[in-house]
Amino acid sequence: MSNLPTLNDRAWKIAERLLNDPDQYRVSQPRPGLLDCGVQSTGGLEAGRLVAEICLAGLASVSLVPAERSLWHGPAVQVQTDHPISACMASQYAGWQLKGEKFFAMGSGPMRAAAHREAIFADIGCAEQPTRVIGVLETSKLPPHEILEKIAADCHVEPKHVLLLCARTASLAGTMQVVARSVETALHKLHELKFDLKKVVSGYGVAPLPPIARDDLTAIGWTNDAVLYGGEVTLWVHADDDELHAIGPKVPSNSSADFGEPFAQIFHRYSGDFYKIDPLLFSPAVVTFVNLNSGRTHRFGTLQPGVLQQWLRG
Repeated sequence: MSNLPTLNDRAWKIAERLLNDPDQYRVSQPRPGLLDCGVQSTGGLEAGRLVAEICLAGLASVSLVPAERSLWHGPAVQVQTDHPISACMASQYAGWQLKGEKFFAMGSGPMRAAAHREAIFADIGCAEQPTRVIGVLETSKLPPHEILEKIAADCHVEPKHVLLLCARTASLAGTMQVVARSVETALHKLHELKFDLKKVVSGYGVAPLPPIARDDLTAIGWTNDAVLYGGEVTLWVHADDDELHAIGPKVPSNSSADFGEPFAQIFHRYSGDFYKIDPLLFSPAVVTFVNLNSGRTHRFGTLQPGVLQQWLRG
């Protein structure tokens, strides 16, 4: 049996920094099992960075860097990982729908690997049986205890061994952890296109960090725009150049007929139903493949700075 730490254990190690010094990170623990990083608590950039790394199971580094100046004069969120499947698909991808009385959130983080309820785990593996689990909820309200109990049951742990980190999208931490999903969106698109993710060795992504919006709906629009129109991802792969040439144009967001409009307008046009939006839209603006087999580089997609200028108008 492997002695390597589980995805959940790696994430817990990072979370202990928040738990041990909540005042430094402007977070709070309103009750056992919950860590408020941006719902009622203020949170901050460092809290958001740590939440993003927790979401990636400690197998990726997240940092703030200067944004491409043609896009935005503020910072950008940079992500890099040498474990793209485990970090992004088994952990960070928000694939777990959590429903309760007057509560709904998409769950992400390594608790997903403990539950392994989603069909994607049949393709990527990465299921695990940890003794404690941790997850991240993008939500404007703290979850009821029944949500924590449901997660505990699905992950086969006691409720006291569950930790949920919560932040609304319109918060510093919430905005940052969402924009840190540039690599994940590229991998998810590749999986939808039936590309073998085991061919991906490493990933790097950067997307501009928008201002903190006045409400969650606006924030959802801006954070999606950051990746769809300003996100750039590089993937190092072992693949055939002809395969990359064929699949490449389908990967970036401009492969969708909905490409070009601010996400808030698209969302409104589909009556606020994510599942009605063209799934081809959800990927970075630009994706570059570096083929480790041939040494060739393949770049696809286009940045759309004009869409992001709305941030300056508020």
